[in-house]
Amino acid sequence: MSQSADGAPTVLVVDDDPDILDALSEILEGEGFAVRRAKNGKEALERLAPDPPQLVLLDLMMPVMDGWEFAQRMRDVPEAIGVPIIVLSADRNVGPKAREIGAVGHLAKPFELNDLLALVRTTLPEKH
Repeated sequence: MSQSADGAPTVLVVDDDPDILDALSEILEGEGFAVRRAKNGKEALERLAPDPPQLVLLDLMMPVMDGWEFAQRMRDVPEAIGVPIIVLSADRNVGPKAREIGAVGHLAKPFELNDLLALVRTTLPEKH
């Protein structure tokens, strides 16, 4: 599982909204995480191997490849087996959908940054 050179956990942020992608990346980097970005599930799959992240923040509704298909295909990438997913979605009924794809947690957009950071920290077994 990927850590940056300084030992920071790597988080893969997957969202088709460039503003959300930038904001989440900057916030996580400011909190000491290494961040990889992807605009859709296809890009995210390309960023899993050979060095998988320790956590995926995943939007469900995206063009090219949505979060559902990404989550299914991620299970076929040996290096990524066991990497936890947190779903971020504008769908207010995101809970059942997140459980369906095996996510460890979920947040409905818009969410509070403190809630996101708390969820990320409890999911990653690191110094955060």
